[in-house]
Amino acid sequence: MNIVVLAGGLSTERDVSIKTGSMVEKALKENGHKTILLDVFMGYGDKEEDLKGIFDRGEEIGIKVSNIPEVAPDLAKVKASRKDQSDCFFGPNVIRLCQMADIVFMALHGENGENGKLQAAFDLLGVKYTGSDYLSSAIAMNKGIAKQLMNANGIPTPRGMSMTRDQREDDLSKLPLHLPLVIKPCCGGSSIGVTIVRNEEEYKAGLEEGFRFEDELIIEEYVEGREFSVGVLEGKALPIIEIAPISGFYDYKNKYKAGSAVETCPAELPQEITEKMQGYAEAVAKTLGLDTYSRTDFLLNRDNEIFCLEANTLPGMTPTSLLPQEAKVVGMNFNQLCEKLIEISLAKYN
Repeated sequence: MNIVVLAGGLSTERDVSIKTGSMVEKALKENGHKTILLDVFMGYGDKEEDLKGIFDRGEEIGIKVSNIPEVAPDLAKVKASRKDQSDCFFGPNVIRLCQMADIVFMALHGENGENGKLQAAFDLLGVKYTGSDYLSSAIAMNKGIAKQLMNANGIPTPRGMSMTRDQREDDLSKLPLHLPLVIKPCCGGSSIGVTIVRNEEEYKAGLEEGFRFEDELIIEEYVEGREFSVGVLEGKALPIIEIAPISGFYDYKNKYKAGSAVETCPAELPQEITEKMQGYAEAVAKTLGLDTYSRTDFLLNRDNEIFCLEANTLPGMTPTSLLPQEAKVVGMNFNQLCEKLIEISLAKYN
């Protein structure tokens, strides 16, 4: 097949996305496909190009890939580096290339890759793509809406609330929550902008940090416990993986710097807890309409109570990513996983 692997973009997870895309493209090439690794924002060239036979010369377009930095990218610099300086999110020739492909592998992470806008545009343009549709992507991306739906369907989440910039409340005593708290952007990912606060001073600083990235935040009571993640393929949960950061919590640095966390799969849990957590992961996918693949994050406290944190509609596929590790336990290597994601995504079009 001719496949565009779409990466990059303008989210704070841009660098992670490009790393995901490079690994996926390599695997798909090894699987015998003709591939193009394409930056959705930068595009190809700065004008309308001759695209005849482009999948036979995909190396022309290749994105320069490096290791993921320990800090999020400067998006203002990214915007300034685009050749045509257009305000359009799609870079030059991106739409034409995607329409020429048999399917687009969505290697995007963050705002305009996972919030449903791109999926909706592709639906209108007749472009086939991997992953969930526009509506389920939009719902899952908004942690506030997703949290409401999960609670309504018996899926436990930490006690919390939403706060918008224009309704900002700096007086901690007026919140219906108790310290310690977690403050995080409503639609962000990779733990960017996330703060654990234990006093009023840290609370105000956490609001400042969160509002740097978005106009709406989620504030939740902090749950101290073990961290887990569960991938779901076609409605069926994969083995659970436990993530234990060497220091601090599972933030951006610990997610993408090799050796920053100990990851154990399958997680060492009692069978009853394992089945319950996997059941919740499957219930999250069903509740949010994530019908192809997803990954859901959980916490388990000292009383063995399970709390669902969020669902990821386009899980990372980097050297330290979780979904590939889970798939490996059931005998599916990275190349096979990439092929499986294309297979189950194409099936929804039939």
